[in-house]
Amino acid sequence: MKMPELRNRINKDELKARLAQENIERVTFSFYRYVKIENPKELRDHLFIQWTNLNCFGRIYVAHEGINAQMNIPKENWETFIKQLYSDERFLNIPFKIAVDGNGKSFYKLIIKVKEKVVADGINDPTFDAANTGTYLNAEGFNKAIEDPNTIVVDMRNHYESEVGRFDKAFCPDADTFREELPLVVEHLKGQEDKKVLMYCTGGIRCEKASAYLKHKGFKDVNHLHGGIIQYAKEVKEQGLESKFRGINFVFDERIGERITNDVLSQCHQCGKPCDTHVNCKNDDCHLLFIQCDECAEKMQGCCTPKCQEIAALPIEMQRELRKGRIKNGPECLSVYKSRLRPNLAEIIKNDLSLNKLK
Repeated sequence: MKMPELRNRINKDELKARLAQENIERVTFSFYRYVKIENPKELRDHLFIQWTNLNCFGRIYVAHEGINAQMNIPKENWETFIKQLYSDERFLNIPFKIAVDGNGKSFYKLIIKVKEKVVADGINDPTFDAANTGTYLNAEGFNKAIEDPNTIVVDMRNHYESEVGRFDKAFCPDADTFREELPLVVEHLKGQEDKKVLMYCTGGIRCEKASAYLKHKGFKDVNHLHGGIIQYAKEVKEQGLESKFRGINFVFDERIGERITNDVLSQCHQCGKPCDTHVNCKNDDCHLLFIQCDECAEKMQGCCTPKCQEIAALPIEMQRELRKGRIKNGPECLSVYKSRLRPNLAEIIKNDLSLNKLK
């Protein structure tokens, strides 16, 4: 019997076209669990075969410390999926977060990777116990706790996530990664170890680990939102609660964001008008994530700067030659300067700074 292919071999354009033509209903969801996994590679291959047979798409990380998954699946296969997953005692009764905007177009292929950690944290302290987490709070409990003026609220997501949506009075670290955020949060909270701390993130996995880290650092009353913003939005809707989260919940799939409230908290990075639509620059060698309104998207053809617009307009064959360095005098790609752009991205894009000004 021929072994099934353990990775996708079809190009993304064809996969996206197939997904667009589907006439079946898909469930978009996420889940995670910190649990000891002796052989992540073996589990990875087992899940890939099993979930390929169920026509699952998504991005899943497996590590010795556990599993982290964002997926979609045909609704008709949902019960079978749960039965199979729960048959492994390590994942028995694992909770699922169902997407608010479950249009089924969140992922177009199945990717399962073995990682050193399911959430890269930069923690090298052997005495740190990720299982010693803070107290779970549901939506109602989180709303009640956030109303206390002495409570500290911490957003454990990246800057581009909190830019378009966040909880009232939250501290939002200016960081690109969870690894960078942890020391920033500890420094910000220094001297307030006895106060009640509320932490939240997209689906719960980052704030759960962060809550354990704060306890490790001596904080006494650490709490985190159970199931993250995804579960919070679901409970708020089902229970008729006030949403203290405003704006869009950024998600790491094709949707990019799911709207929780109609509040628009951010601005277009090019013209400055109220906008919270994240896009990736159409220049594939840049692919910079930024906020762009419809008018600027039309004017700039989906690009972040005139330089990228120039590159994106080139024939694809010429773009490929440019990437390989075979066109020595062609326009330079803005992606070279990404690290310089990030701290002042909105201002740089808004003022249309040229590459020469960045050098």
